[in-house]
Amino acid sequence: MQTAADPLSAKFAALADPTRRAILARLATGEATVSELAEPFDITQPAITKHLKVLEKAGLISRSRDAQRRPAKLEPQAMKGLDEWLEHYRRLWEDRFDRLADYLRDVQAAEKAKKEQTDL
Repeated sequence: MQTAADPLSAKFAALADPTRRAILARLATGEATVSELAEPFDITQPAITKHLKVLEKAGLISRSRDAQRRPAKLEPQAMKGLDEWLEHYRRLWEDRFDRLADYLRDVQAAEKAKKEQTDL
């Protein structure tokens, strides 16, 4: 269950939906209204509004009021927590893969040396 105390889970949950990821990709090019965001999708404007509310609650977008328009815009700083979390695990796995590569080189070198000794 996502809570306000767990913004990382709320962000990942928001990003789990491909429509919301597509909306974020569109907003990366600039702010847009609900009708502009709905254009490429085969879903209603109220459905887009629901997606926007999820993204807004997760802090990934913000919405402002401009007369009758309520444009949405991407909040790139909100991705920082996601990026930091992912970076931690990227580094962890890169280190593990580097150690595995070192180990495999050592095993191959030992096997090669053993074969060369038996060939003598």
